[in-house]
Amino acid sequence: MPGRVRDFLRAGGFPEADGPAPASSTKRFPDGAQYRVEIPSVEGPAVLEAVLQEAAARDVLLHRISQGSGVMLLTDTELAAMAALGARAAVEVSLFARPLAGWATGAAALASGAGALAAQARGAEQLTQCLLDIERAADFGVRSVLITDIGVLATAARMRAEGYLPADLQFKISVQMGLANPASIRIAQDLGADTYNVPTDLSLSQLATIRAAVDIPLDIYIEAPDDQGGFVRHYEIAEIVRVAAPVYLKFGLRNAPNIYPSGTHLEATAVALGRERVRRARIGLDLLHRLDPDATTSERAAKGLAVPVPAANAEVPR
Repeated sequence: MPGRVRDFLRAGGFPEADGPAPASSTKRFPDGAQYRVEIPSVEGPAVLEAVLQEAAARDVLLHRISQGSGVMLLTDTELAAMAALGARAAVEVSLFARPLAGWATGAAALASGAGALAAQARGAEQLTQCLLDIERAADFGVRSVLITDIGVLATAARMRAEGYLPADLQFKISVQMGLANPASIRIAQDLGADTYNVPTDLSLSQLATIRAAVDIPLDIYIEAPDDQGGFVRHYEIAEIVRVAAPVYLKFGLRNAPNIYPSGTHLEATAVALGRERVRRARIGLDLLHRLDPDATTSERAAKGLAVPVPAANAEVPR
């Protein structure tokens, strides 16, 4: 058990960590919980069904799923099905607002040294198109959208405030926005972000300083995909919860193909990856329970979750 290891190290004069422990966060989700669980890259209703089945089989209490290919690459039938599935399972469904520069015809996003340019809305047309993606998702009952461009965020937030978008629509900020310090992430919060996915390589101390400056939940990869660093931080999970609460524990997958944009040609792969992400979540949660059995999570359909509200006649695939 962890207690025996700590006792042995202390008796031998060995430190347990590489520096002073950052301060504990006293902030919480609206229901008082410290953490919730997110499975990313759920690219369509077939993948969502598989993820929900795997979560039930492995007793993983799932609070949110997210998608990366964009609202634009879901048919009306698929979009309605994802909203209906999320509503039935009381799970937040967060869909990406696209297109962005990396998929467009501009060459700069592909240039060496372009950095985060690929994740920005390029020109007035892409700004409009991202907002149309958000509007379409909301019209189908989805109540959470993924945003990576700060102008899209600011504009969508004004639309929400003025009644052009539903008041209960939440804006989840993608890791691709790239803001990495307390001052810049507070700007995103002030512009209307409801949760913020921090860069994948931030230390516990850096996470603690961000948490001190902002109140919205932080989305933190416990395992990051290869194109986001490929970090596997399972043994940090209890400390991440302690210093960063309220936090969405996000279980990506290293050593896995990038499937964006996804579709039926990649469905079998996407389903297999989704199931493995749930397995990784089970591993992470088991470790969290061993390291900090008192860490608190939200119940299903907890206050503040942006669960879809689809039309009453929306079809759920069987």
